[in-house]
Amino acid sequence: MELEGEKPKYGEPKKYDPTFKGPIYNRGCTDIVCCILFIICILGYVAVGILAWSQGDPRKVIYPTDSRGQFCGQAGTPLETKPLLFYFNIMKCASPMVLLEFQCPTTQMCVEKCPDKFMTLLKAYANKEDFKYYKNFCKEGLEGLTVTQILSSGLCPAMLTPSKPFTRRCFPALGQKKGGEITVGNNSKFDDGEGNIRDAKDLVAGVKNATVVIEARQVAMKIFEDYTQSWYWIIIGLVIAMLISLLFIVLLRFLAGIMVWVMIVMVILVIGYGIFHCSMEYVSLKSEAGSNVTLKDLGFQTDFSVYLHIRQTWLAFIIILAIVEVIIILLLIFLRNRILIAIALIKEASRAIGYVMSALFYPLFTFALLSIVIAYWAVTAVFLSTSNQPIYKVFNETACDHSRKICEPANFSTSSMKAECPDSKCLFAFYGGETVYHKYLIGLQFYNVFLFFWCANFVTALGQMTLAGAFASYYWALVKPDDMPAFPIFSSLGRSLRYHTGSLAFGSLILSIIQIIRVLLEYIDHKLQGTQNKCTKFLLCCLKCCFWCLEKFIKFINRNAYIMVAIYGKNFCTSAKDAFFLLMRNMIRVAVLDKVTDFLLFLGKLLIVGLVGIFAFFFFSGRVKAFENTAPNLHYYWVPILTVVVGSYLIAHGFFSVYAMCVDTLFLCFCEDLERNDGSLARPYYMSASLHDILSENKAVEVTEEPTQSSLHQPDDQDVQLKQ
Repeated sequence: MELEGEKPKYGEPKKYDPTFKGPIYNRGCTDIVCCILFIICILGYVAVGILAWSQGDPRKVIYPTDSRGQFCGQAGTPLETKPLLFYFNIMKCASPMVLLEFQCPTTQMCVEKCPDKFMTLLKAYANKEDFKYYKNFCKEGLEGLTVTQILSSGLCPAMLTPSKPFTRRCFPALGQKKGGEITVGNNSKFDDGEGNIRDAKDLVAGVKNATVVIEARQVAMKIFEDYTQSWYWIIIGLVIAMLISLLFIVLLRFLAGIMVWVMIVMVILVIGYGIFHCSMEYVSLKSEAGSNVTLKDLGFQTDFSVYLHIRQTWLAFIIILAIVEVIIILLLIFLRNRILIAIALIKEASRAIGYVMSALFYPLFTFALLSIVIAYWAVTAVFLSTSNQPIYKVFNETACDHSRKICEPANFSTSSMKAECPDSKCLFAFYGGETVYHKYLIGLQFYNVFLFFWCANFVTALGQMTLAGAFASYYWALVKPDDMPAFPIFSSLGRSLRYHTGSLAFGSLILSIIQIIRVLLEYIDHKLQGTQNKCTKFLLCCLKCCFWCLEKFIKFINRNAYIMVAIYGKNFCTSAKDAFFLLMRNMIRVAVLDKVTDFLLFLGKLLIVGLVGIFAFFFFSGRVKAFENTAPNLHYYWVPILTVVVGSYLIAHGFFSVYAMCVDTLFLCFCEDLERNDGSLARPYYMSASLHDILSENKAVEVTEEPTQSSLHQPDDQDVQLKQ
């Protein structure tokens, strides 16, 4: 208990002010320094984007590059009809240098199609028709040269093996006989063109190393193809999610109590159906061969549909869904009284949204701004990563002092390097550069990521402050809607941008710094994977956990600080302090009411995601015969399903975030109202009678609430009013 005259632990409660009528309109600019800093950083971000767009070339990502640095299959060039990359000697790709420099030390050229037969240069040279075919895989300038001269000049490969295109590259068509023997073109041996008969298994190491760098790209290309085949169905799924969310919100406006209980029952039924379906799949795989393989033995597979043929996968789904079902049911049982109070709070939020209906569509504006931020970041990142210059290096088969040194292909044949190392070649190695721009390229990428976080958090903060200002104008209107602005959302948005851009930038900057630290910790953890000791691993784990908790806390503080800024127009730090102390003076109410309401709104999002996700699963997987011929043929049908599920959650979150912000704003205003007024004719409450009843019924709050400085000097005035 605090002594008489001692400063209250959580600040002085708000006192009655007859001039206070809600959000203050006569206000000034806040956090001007941070506003100026934000504008300067945005201008710098634009400059980085312009620099990246002038230097970058996205074709380096799309097209494979030959030994001369040319793009295979690029439209409008002589290589337009040659989209595939051919390796002269794929076995040289078995060198460890491939993994270090991401480039095979052999000549690579663009071809129209991959070779489909065995052939050596020596035998093809003796046959006119065979040599004509062989020339498709050789450089120009073969006229009048002997086989020895052609090979010494590196104009042709010594041999051709049957190959197949794989991620726009020609790789040997390897196979396997029943006994496990490796074959290429149905043959277990081949002539290497140098008079040696070699086993087909000698090609395996080269193919394996050559594909290490591009396996991820292969998966990415398949995913991209799946998106091109299913993008319109994905849009339809997202539109359905938007319509369901909008319908749910509208029904919640008029039938809040009924809809909440329907939502709870539906969530339990959807999860129960998921458990039933997974159980049926688990039982049906009992007789299928190979279904008892464990996930550990199977390892990572790029084709995720393989996992659906394993019984252990469905068992894991059953266990996860069952745990979620039990947790939800237990929470509903233990929080049943609090849920009734939270439903009443949602009804009050529905009434507020009824006066500010335009708030339901504000998330579309936030989504549009976030789309612009994400698109700008992604395009800038691609251009920055492709703004390097082609680097050529010396590759040789014998010992050479110039090996792996940078060279110029234009004059390499007459250079001293070629004279000292006759069998060396100047081949394209990678994209890089030695200029000041290229040296600081990693810094520009870091700046791009940091400004992405800052801008994204700023847009989110702008939405929170705008909604808070609109709902606060509803609460503090004594006569609704006469005392409210004509357009609460536009009025609040204008105030936020005109006076509080600095406060928005300040709060989002703090959050962005924490997020970028988390990204750096993840990057360090990834780089130290496999080399870290247990102490380092434990330290990194603790740091990641601490910064995750800190990020959640800062988001909570920022959200309530923006509400106070929207009401009083003070700077960010003062508003954050006032919001924090106000919440601490009403700690029990925060835990009992606000968080239970958040839980109910989360169940609503879960219901929408579950309904749309189940529909997407049956449609794209072809499990329903009615859609069997309609669904597109995909490499991975989980790609559109996952996209629809994530998109549905974001859409549902956008709509329900309006309710969540409304509840948080009304709650803070309610706490202020209790401290400012006493319900008398001279100091009437601004809260509605129904909202007053919500807290009057909350006996647990009254009993467990700790006495504040206000209750010591003004004995239980508020509690008496509530009990009356």
